[in-house]
Amino acid sequence: MPHPYVLLSAAVSLDGYLDDTGPDRLLLSSPADFDRVDEVRASVDAILIGAGTIRADNPRLLVNSAERRAARVAAGKPEYPLKVTVSGSGELDPAANFWHTGGDKVVYTTDKGAERAEAHGLAADVVSLGADLDWHRLLADLTARGVDRLMVEGGGRIHTQLLQLGLADELQLVLAPLFVGTPEAPRLFGPGGYQGGRLRLVETRRIEDVVLMRYEPTAPGTGPLATPADHHWLRLACELATLCPPSRTAFSVGAVVVAADGTELARGYSREGDDPVVHAEEAALAKIDVHDPRLASATVYSSLEPCARRASRPAPCARLILDAGVRRVVTAWREPDTFVTAADGNGLLAAQGVDVVVLPEYEERAKAPNKHLSP
Repeated sequence: MPHPYVLLSAAVSLDGYLDDTGPDRLLLSSPADFDRVDEVRASVDAILIGAGTIRADNPRLLVNSAERRAARVAAGKPEYPLKVTVSGSGELDPAANFWHTGGDKVVYTTDKGAERAEAHGLAADVVSLGADLDWHRLLADLTARGVDRLMVEGGGRIHTQLLQLGLADELQLVLAPLFVGTPEAPRLFGPGGYQGGRLRLVETRRIEDVVLMRYEPTAPGTGPLATPADHHWLRLACELATLCPPSRTAFSVGAVVVAADGTELARGYSREGDDPVVHAEEAALAKIDVHDPRLASATVYSSLEPCARRASRPAPCARLILDAGVRRVVTAWREPDTFVTAADGNGLLAAQGVDVVVLPEYEERAKAPNKHLSP
């Protein structure tokens, strides 16, 4: 199911706390960082917080800058992003600021929670996700509502769940120069099983006395389910396809091979270097030691379905992938009949037990370097 881009946003103390145990909210960000958060809010389609955050902080969750709101309207967007909350119980205070400021609101809850939420007469669209909260269904429903970018502002339990489920595309973490030190105070991340691998640091920025750090996940998914890291690597494969020398007799394709921990093992593209017939997957795999133990758990990302038959070389790319021991492939575009009729590299791989994941939302990116081949 398609999901919006999920951006987690939080500020923490040096010892990893979101707040202290005092009666008032602990202000971790600086004034300049609050303005940055306002800018990010203005850039997204929806902002999500948990019911616990509504109870604890009673936030309005607005875009405060009139200029930013005006820019949204000028761009054809609502003045305020959609406000979203999640509550398994449906026990929500109808007098909270959340319901009475900003634009449209949505509550995601359970079957039983929906009865309670509707009985409270909340000024919001109440959506049941079934007997239990289901984040995949929630994100799919937001996509159906036109949400492309979702900002999640907490609390820690929600951040933890989204990271553990592999549903977070980006983490924006602000580190404040103070300690809390109270064991009972809320922490940003809880215990449990997180996706392996190191996150990629994409930005650091000093903002007055706090530091913003932006991270993206790198570890590929497992099996047939796609993760945010899968999207990152497939986008890269599509970008590599644009480097191919154009040809009237072959597709332009990019490929990346990534280890289970998120380490890039190799990349390649069609007709790379001095080889006028090399394929992208072939070029990438040739750069890896055939005895590298990481291949067995690696993922191959290819902008086009790996070929099942070819005239230029004895072994098609699907066979090269199988011979390398790779058991997972992510691709964007099924091979058309331009050069080979009824090509089915994905089928060949799947028949040999390889997990094949197709992300059709990247098909147009994969096709772009091949426009000259269109009839």
